[in-house]
Amino acid sequence: MRKILMSLMAVILLVVVAACSSDGGEDNGNKEGASESGEKSISIMTPYLSSVTTKQMVDELEIKANDNGWKVNIVDTKGDAGGLASRMEDVILAKTDAIVLVSTDPNQVAAQIQQASEAGIPVFGTDSGYIEGMTMNATSDNEEMSKMITEYLFEQMGGEGNLIVLTHRPHPGVLKRTEMLDQMLEEYPDINVLTELEVEVPGPIESARQQMENLLLANKDEDAITAVWTGWDEPAIGAAQAIEADGRDNIIVTGIDGNSQAVEMIKDGTPITATVEQNFIGMSEIVIEQMQKVFNGDDVDGTELYAPASLITAE
Repeated sequence: MRKILMSLMAVILLVVVAACSSDGGEDNGNKEGASESGEKSISIMTPYLSSVTTKQMVDELEIKANDNGWKVNIVDTKGDAGGLASRMEDVILAKTDAIVLVSTDPNQVAAQIQQASEAGIPVFGTDSGYIEGMTMNATSDNEEMSKMITEYLFEQMGGEGNLIVLTHRPHPGVLKRTEMLDQMLEEYPDINVLTELEVEVPGPIESARQQMENLLLANKDEDAITAVWTGWDEPAIGAAQAIEADGRDNIIVTGIDGNSQAVEMIKDGTPITATVEQNFIGMSEIVIEQMQKVFNGDDVDGTELYAPASLITAE
């Protein structure tokens, strides 16, 4: 009897082991199936999601990625570049299939870009700069946009007067625009820069409005301020709001981006007289197209690709 019981227990044990082995085999099969399905995961990362134009690009990237059946992870570090570096390391460890940096200076995360490159993870930029280790960046020609709006502004100023500059040099695109302004100012000795201030981000509209209010108080004479050059539209909006509230209707303000609020203010005859409209949707489309090429094993069309921009004035 004991021999029969021992035989039965041995049979039961073999059945249990076989069942466990079968379950493990199914799990492995499922994992392999998920890998072979071709589904990609991309991480869209930025410190500036609160910016209207940055969010526009992020939204378009998300839509296009979903259209391709890719999983999307959006990371916003709310102005914290150090936090962005840390979060990049997280998504690299999680083995994301691609990283997209939006409105970000890649030099601030150069070490993480190198880590991604070593891990075989392509890093794309949207309205960011390009550095070695990245796959490509889609943006506007920031120098050309700056030249376009600055030539317009200097013409409106008659080549002379007192200029205020509101900018944010940590942003790679805004930096290029401001550096072009610096170059062009050398050719206009009768234009005097009263001051250059860095606009706070997040919160650029409020920051610029407060800065402009202080400047207006410090420069009360009617001709003390001729114009305000801003590196993008949100500071232009804030500056124009302060100028209107102060009743100073002789100060010219320009921006860059084509922000819908700024365009409406141009139409309404506010101090904002012009902006350059960037093609943010086009930038996002370029990145998605180039990402598809990389996922298909093809080379990108270039490391720095431009979407066209156009001058917008009241006329």
